[in-house]
Amino acid sequence: MKLFKDGLLLRILIGERDTYQGRPLHEQIVQKAKELDLAGATVIRGMMGFGANSRIHTTKLLRLSQDMPLVIEIVDSEAYINRLLPHLDEMMIEGLVTLEKATVIQYGRRRREKE
Repeated sequence: MKLFKDGLLLRILIGERDTYQGRPLHEQIVQKAKELDLAGATVIRGMMGFGANSRIHTTKLLRLSQDMPLVIEIVDSEAYINRLLPHLDEMMIEGLVTLEKATVIQYGRRRREKE
């Protein structure tokens, strides 16, 4: 079964060393997304990047950084994404969040019957 629907792509850009309540921020965000029954979340570790402070982070052997850029991507309906946004306001001190309209093509069984 192949299903097309409108959705949102939530992209969260943070640093690997960012924390919330003593735990890695990316873990806290993914756990909250799961608690709120979002469709799924993926954390991607960047090889190189810089943010607002303009400091370059890289995995090169001579400058091995322990604070690599992380991207968390979540795709779901607007209603479900909106459930997570107030929690991000509480968790994030710095970083960047983007929202983009997305056409979602879902293969297989539907996850939520009441959507």
